[in-house]
Order: sequence, then structure tokens, then C-alpha cells
Amino acid sequence: MRALHDLVVAGQVDPTELVKTPLPGVIADSWRRSLGRGVDPDRQGPRSATDDVLEILRRDNPLTAAMPMIRRLLVDDATDSGFMVAVTDARGTLLWVEGHRRAIRKAEDMNFLPGADWSERSAGTNAPGTALVLGREVQIRRWEHFSRVAQPWSCTAAPVLDPTTGVVLGAIDLTGHSSAATPQTLALVRATADAVGKYIALQRLTEAPTDPVIDDVGARLTVLGAERATWTARDAAGVMRTRTLAPRHADILVLLTRHPEGLSADHLAVLLDSEDLDVVTVRAEVTRLRRAIGARYVGSKPYRLLEPVTSDLDVVLRFLEKGDVGTALDHYAGPLLPHSTAPGIVRLRVESRSTVHGAAVAAADPELLARLARVSAF
Repeated sequence: MRALHDLVVAGQVDPTELVKTPLPGVIADSWRRSLGRGVDPDRQGPRSATDDVLEILRRDNPLTAAMPMIRRLLVDDATDSGFMVAVTDARGTLLWVEGHRRAIRKAEDMNFLPGADWSERSAGTNAPGTALVLGREVQIRRWEHFSRVAQPWSCTAAPVLDPTTGVVLGAIDLTGHSSAATPQTLALVRATADAVGKYIALQRLTEAPTDPVIDDVGARLTVLGAERATWTARDAAGVMRTRTLAPRHADILVLLTRHPEGLSADHLAVLLDSEDLDVVTVRAEVTRLRRAIGARYVGSKPYRLLEPVTSDLDVVLRFLEKGDVGTALDHYAGPLLPHSTAPGIVRLRVESRSTVHGAAVAAADPELLARLARVSAF
């Protein structure tokens, strides 16, 4: 594995050929993303937030309230086993690193410290960063890491999802020697992340009043800030399920939420691609989208939403319309579909970002401006 990594980062193996190697598919895909984003495999550690920014990140993240639970379920045993437990926000910034003291001191050499950006876009393939990209648990063993400085370690991580909204709240990671990436640790970390998500949702229900702006909805679409968009809706049994959307499907759903009157195949093609996108391709993508989320949600002639779908962008804009800039910023996790190049999405991204920034500036509140700066920086 180490020899293959050396060849890949040296440019002697075409990234598209990794599928022909023994490299696991999840790792091969992540290495390709790391190469495409220009991650330096020899950098001594990712960038870090200042202490002031870290304090804001911790204060504003719902995982803060769950830290006693995380310590009880995971950190105490990890400390005895020589492991570290890291908790990140939704963008991959480490909020806490706790556990075995010697392991923590050793990890300082790769800047695995609170405030450091361990998103995949910053540090390459790593368990918490890659779990946030995939929206599911992942294990990374030693030389599967893209960054050489991380290759002495093995790790297991799982994202924490709000089971009510499907929003990614952050990730929980277990890092240490080779036994940190076993089926047993995978089950433990996954169960902890699931328990934490449910705890936060229950806490919100018992402590916060219901707001019809965000609660009186059907399916939910999360498209702000995260690496991948998610779709949350009830299945046939009435259980809320969350799934990660293909990038093109996320583009289509956002465009349909902003065009309740519907879009023709030709109009949708123009909004999805600046080149002449074949309408046959558009129809095929919509067919695949229906298969992914359920045919009942998307109608045709014109393409339109048949049931209520609320995105986190909708929530932000509605609170801004009410003049509640603070609550809007609570839900503003970053720019709309940051990796999308679809012309219609790019225009909406610029417009929505300008609207949020303008509202925060007009409020002339230093606290709101600081929160906006934090979202923009990460």
C-alpha cells in the first residue's frame, strides 16, 4: 500500500487506473479527490483556527452539549486502550481531541489538535474528513491516508446526523494503533454517533419551541456548506431516512425548489450546463433522481415538485424575510452547493451569499459579523 501511494503521488500511476489496483474503492475515490484538490501529501499538518475562532466554533456547535455523553460512551474506554477521540464540526475542524495522553502528544506532530482543519479538502484522505464527504462511517488504515504524516495511524469515524433534519452536525473519530480500525471499533463509533444525533434531536424538542418555518415541512434538502447534499424523507414505513445525493441530483432539486412553476427539459438543461446539454441526458438524470428519492416527488411536463420539499437555503431566506438575521445565521452552514458548476446553481449561490452578507452587515451587530466571518472562513 505504501509503495502504491508513493507511485500515485509521484504521478507514476494514473488516478483513473486505481480501480485496477487492490486499493479499496472508497480509498481510491478519496485519493483521486485529494489529488484533484491539490492536497500536498508531505505537508506537516493542516491549517488551524485561532483560539478565538475555536471558541466560537465550539459554542455554536450542537455537539458541545453532547460532549459529556461522548466522553462516557467513548473517551473513557479509548483512554484505557491507548486511543484518541476527536470530535469535528460539519466542515472537518477538530473541536476536541481527548483520550490517551501519550497518543495526543504524539499526534501533535501532525497538528491533530483542536482548531485544525482535518476536512478531506485540507488534509486529504482521513477518517473524519472522508466520513463527512461520504455521509457515512469509514475506516482508514495507516498507508491508506493520503498525507504521509498521518500514515503511522489508523482511525475510524462516523458522521453525526440530526435524525430529524438530516443535517450533518459533525463527526466522531477514534484514532490510534491498528486496532483502532476493526469491525468492533466501527460498530462502537457508529453506535456512538447515532446515539449522539438522537440525543441532540431530543434535546432540541424538549428545550426549543416549534417554529413552523422549519418544522411544518415534508422532505428536507441540505445543500449549504457541506461536501455533499443530503435528502431526508419518510420511507414507506413512515421512518425518516437520510441519503447522500449525487451532485447532479442535488443541482436539479435545488433548481426545482426555486422554480415551483416547473421547468421544461430545455430550460433545465441550460441551468445545469453552460454547454449544450442534451435534453435526453436531462431526462435520464431526472429518471435516476426519481428512482433515488421516489417518483412521487418529481412530476414532468414541466419538471416540478409534487410534494413539499424544504431546503436549508429556504429556511435561511425565510428567516431573513422575517428580519431574524441571528436565526438565519444559525442555519447558514456556508455557500450553496460549493462544488457545483451548474450555471443556475452558481447564480443562486452568489445571490444567496450576497443576501446573507448584506443582512448581517445591515444589522450592524459585531456578534453577527463575527459569526458570518467564521462561516465564510471555513
